[in-house]
Amino acid sequence: MLRIHFTGKDLGGVRMAAGPDPLWETILSFHRIRDRRGPLVFGEWRGETRSRLKGETGLLSALVPQRGYFPDFLTPAQGRLGMAVGLEALRATPQERVRAELALLSAGGARPARKDPGGRLALLADGGPGCLARLVEVVRTYYRVAVEPYWPQIRARVDGDRALRGRALLDGGAGRLLATLPPMLRWSGPVLEADYPVQRELCLDGRGLLLQPSFFCRSTAVVPRDPALPPVLVYPVTHSDAPAVAERGGPTLGRLLGHTRSAVLHAIEQPATTSELARRTGVSLASASQHACVLRESGLVVTLRHGNAVLHTLTPLGTALLRGRATADVLYARKGPVTS
Repeated sequence: MLRIHFTGKDLGGVRMAAGPDPLWETILSFHRIRDRRGPLVFGEWRGETRSRLKGETGLLSALVPQRGYFPDFLTPAQGRLGMAVGLEALRATPQERVRAELALLSAGGARPARKDPGGRLALLADGGPGCLARLVEVVRTYYRVAVEPYWPQIRARVDGDRALRGRALLDGGAGRLLATLPPMLRWSGPVLEADYPVQRELCLDGRGLLLQPSFFCRSTAVVPRDPALPPVLVYPVTHSDAPAVAERGGPTLGRLLGHTRSAVLHAIEQPATTSELARRTGVSLASASQHACVLRESGLVVTLRHGNAVLHTLTPLGTALLRGRATADVLYARKGPVTS
């Protein structure tokens, strides 16, 4: 059980991350690549990624056990500014911190020495020449294979979650926002409880909390182990039953355009429920739902459910289409003529 303790100042300091964090997605995806859970969401991604992973992942396997603690220095706060900035922060990790966190890893029951016959972790802990630079290259290479090709889908899911939480924040403040988080997180002010593999008490002490939705986080939210680090709560976005790769030009893309459907797409430029779509476009509720479904299957819209309501938001492809960076000619070439 994880218990996060808020003060009034902390509630005022609750904020949403501006988008997905590439380093968190990289490390959490490495958990997903090694298990068989979530086949509907991750199965196709897992198969594609495994077939392309030809580089060395032994160092990542030693640093990131399948369960339990992995070093905080793998996910520096600078990662939310982009992969290049995050990797530079990783490269600049002080050796004392590397050594201390690797000691925690060794003491955590994962027994990484059994998975590290070449002694790479020992070299990393001792500050061997070029070890951090080597780690950066391993992480970068894995990211380019496993995460970067799917970044539009990852960003779309995270943006959709942000829209849902932002609406809750506007409607009822930080307390309402915290109460809408996924079911493994339970708000009973002034404490947020989470299902967690170990017992943790995290006191925010006026620092606030950054909420970081994650595509590859699955069933357990994650916080840094070091309580002195800036508080961040990484939690899973809500997935539909569609595979993670289904939005890269789905099977119904050719059915996309037409007067009404274009109007619905424009209406979703501001995230909307199905009822709001019907009202904005002057169509029936059933028609708005059907058009949103086609847009979603075509990879232009993400739909998130919360309780009895759903919220539709644009994907990067949908935004590009509205802003003129994707054209009807491109869509025609990908799938054929479009009808309403």
